[in-house]
Amino acid sequence: MKINFHIERLILDGISIPAHQQATLQAAIEAALSQSLATGGLAPGLLAGGAMPYVRGGSVQLTGQTSPSDLGTQIAQAVYTGIGK
Repeated sequence: MKINFHIERLILDGISIPAHQQATLQAAIEAALSQSLATGGLAPGLLAGGAMPYVRGGSVQLTGQTSPSDLGTQIAQAVYTGIGK
């Protein structure tokens, strides 16, 4: 099965990501979300396709030492909570 997934906008309230780290964050989100979808699949209600105006996902835990890569993985897991099996 092929899944095309497009996130038009990701809003991170209260989090500032320096411009030079944004690509790292994006790559981490893409990699972790791809892995979750490949191993866990998509929620049955979404298998027919369609657009969703928003996804209610899980939470993200930040510390003063959270790297863009770790943050990306957490964001992907939070998104997957809203779309996965």
